Amino acid sequence: MRWTPSSQWHVTLRFFGEIDVDDGVVAGQGVAEAAKLATPAVAELGPAVARLGRNVLQVPVSGLEALAQALVDSSAGIGQPPPPRPFSGHVTLARNRGKAPLDDVVGEAVSGRWTVDEIALVASVSSGRSGVANSYDVVATFPLEG
Repeated sequence: MRWTPSSQWHVTLRFFGEIDVDDGVVAGQGVAEAAKLATPAVAELGPAVARLGRNVLQVPVSGLEALAQALVDSSAGIGQPPPPRPFSGHVTLARNRGKAPLDDVVGEAVSGRWTVDEIALVASVSSGRSGVANSYDVVATFPLEG
């Protein structure tokens, strides 16, 4: 099992996929537009560790649904379209290649709450090596000003 370092923990509000620099600029403008109108939100972590598919260990995060929708609305037509299901926030704790049992951790109670007062536009940077996690670099941050 490969644990996600806490420095890389985040909640993805809108996934753009692979986009070129020009679309990245437009995406940033959309994020800035959404941030100007949005008010700070309270994110709630928990209630328990869960699986996401077969190989991902995650903790659900609620309270960011309106913020995620604002980003989707302000960035329509940029990058990969969002999935046709309701937003489901989470923090990825670990990825498993099928070698370690996850059942010992699934269901463990987790709770937390924090105020989200900015949105970060983040780039996923490939390590280029199999089995080595990507890193996430903050491109820009946008305070919630609404």
